[in-house]
Amino acid sequence: MLSLTVTGSAQQTNAQAVVYKIQETRLGPLDAKMMDPAFSRDGCHLAYVTTKGQKQCVVVDGQVGAEYDGTAAGTLIFSADGKRVAYVAQKGAKWLVVVDGQAGAEYDGIGKGTLIFSADGKRVAYGAKKGKQAVVVVDGQASPEYDGTAAGTLIFSADGKRVAYGARKGAKWSAVVDGQAGAEYDGISSLIFSADGKRVAYAAQKGAKRVMVVVDGQAGAEYDGISSLIFSADGKRMAYAAQKGAKWLVVVDGQAGAEYNGIGKGTLIFSADGKRVAYTAQKGAKQLVVVDGQASPEYDGIRSLIFSADGKRVAYVAGKDKKRFVVVDDHVSPEYDAIAEGSPIFSADSKRVAYGAKKSDKCMVVVDGQEGAEYDAIREDTLIFSADGKRVAYRAWKSEKCMVVVDGEASAEYDAIAEGSPIFSADSRHVAYRAWKGARRLVVVDGQEAGAEYYDGIVKNGPTFHSDGVLEYLGIKDNSLYRVKYIPVP
Repeated sequence: MLSLTVTGSAQQTNAQAVVYKIQETRLGPLDAKMMDPAFSRDGCHLAYVTTKGQKQCVVVDGQVGAEYDGTAAGTLIFSADGKRVAYVAQKGAKWLVVVDGQAGAEYDGIGKGTLIFSADGKRVAYGAKKGKQAVVVVDGQASPEYDGTAAGTLIFSADGKRVAYGARKGAKWSAVVDGQAGAEYDGISSLIFSADGKRVAYAAQKGAKRVMVVVDGQAGAEYDGISSLIFSADGKRMAYAAQKGAKWLVVVDGQAGAEYNGIGKGTLIFSADGKRVAYTAQKGAKQLVVVDGQASPEYDGIRSLIFSADGKRVAYVAGKDKKRFVVVDDHVSPEYDAIAEGSPIFSADSKRVAYGAKKSDKCMVVVDGQEGAEYDAIREDTLIFSADGKRVAYRAWKSEKCMVVVDGEASAEYDAIAEGSPIFSADSRHVAYRAWKGARRLVVVDGQEAGAEYYDGIVKNGPTFHSDGVLEYLGIKDNSLYRVKYIPVP
C-alpha cells in the first residue's frame, strides 16, 4: 500500500493537504494476443478478444469468458456506466449475443452495428436474421418477423423505457415504437426520441423524391430532402433542415425559416433551456450564423457554433481572408492565424469563455479575452473549465516536450500527455492526467507523480474522479492488469 499527499488549488482559500491511500489490485494476466479492445467511458474497465487454440473468447478485467468459434469484430461494447459488457459471438453456423457472460438465442446473423445498451445500462437490444426474415431482440424477447429493418434506426429513449426502430413489410416501411407500427412509407430514417422520451420523430420518404418529418405520428410538409432532426432538451420544440429545390431552410416547430444555399451539417442546435435556436448557413460563397431567425454578418467560413449553458450567450469561430477569430455575443476577437478545434468553450456558469489560438508560429490559450503564455502547440480538444468555472486547464507542447497548464501554471515536462487529459474532480479542487516518461506511464495528481508508481501502460479513458473523490484507473505492468485507486484519507 502506498500513500500520496497532494495540496488543493492555491486558488482555494481553505486549501488543505489531501492524503490518498493508493490501492493496487491485480485483476489478472494480460494476453499477448489481445484483439479488438473495448474501454469503458471512465477507463475503469477493459475488455478484449483473445484466442485459445482454434477458439476465441472475451476477457473482461482479466477474467476469461466462454469459448466460441468466433466473435464479430467491432461488436464488443460496455454500457455507459461500464458495469455491463456485450458482444456478438459465433457458434457453428449460428450467431448469438453474449451479455454479461450469458449467451442469448441463436440466429442466422446479428445486424452489424445494431447491438446497443440503453443509457442507464439496464436494457440491451439488437437486430437479428432468422432465415430470410429480420427481427429485433429487446431484453431477450424477439419482435415479430419483418422483411427488413432500417440500418441505424434502433434506439432507446434516454430513460431506457422506450424503444423504436424502422421495419419493412413488403415494399413499405414503418416506425415501430414500443412494439406498435406506425403509418407506412417508402422509407424511414433519422429516428429520434426527445430527451424526456415522450416524443418521437423521424424522416419518412413518400414516392421517389418527396420526404417529410413525422412528429408524434403527424406528418409535416413535404420537401426534397431532410437532415439534422433535433428536439429541444425539454422535448417541447422540434427543428430540422429541409431542402426545397436548390435551396435549404430550417423548420422550427413547423415554421419554415429563410432559404439559403445550404445549412451547415450538424450545426443546428437549441439552447439548453429550449428557448433559442441557431445554425450556420451558406449564402453564395459566404457563410453566416442564424440565431433566433436573425442572420449574422457574412464570413468566409464558420464552425464550432455553441450556446452557453444558460442559453443567453452564443459563440463561434469565423474566418475572413486567411485569418480566424472568435465571435462571442457579436463581439469579434482579435485575428489569429488559427483557432484550435474544440474551441471556443463556455464555463458551466456561462460567465467565462476560452479558446486556443495560433499567432505566427506560437500558440496560446485565450481566457476571457486575455492571452496566456506562448507554446509551440496547444493540443486540440483538451481545453476545459472546472465545474465551478474558476479554473482552466489544457495540454501544451514546448521544445518537443508536453505539459499540462493549470490556471496558467505549467507542469513538469513529459514525453507525452495522454488523450482525454487533463480532468478536474467534481468539486473542482483537483486535476489529474496520465503522462509518458520514456517507456513508462504514470498518473499525475495536482502536479504530484503518484508515489513514483510507473506502469507499462494505462488504459484509455482513465483516470477518472468518482463523486466520492476516489481517483481510479487501470494500469498494465509485467503483462498483468491492475485496478488502481487513490482513496482520500479522512
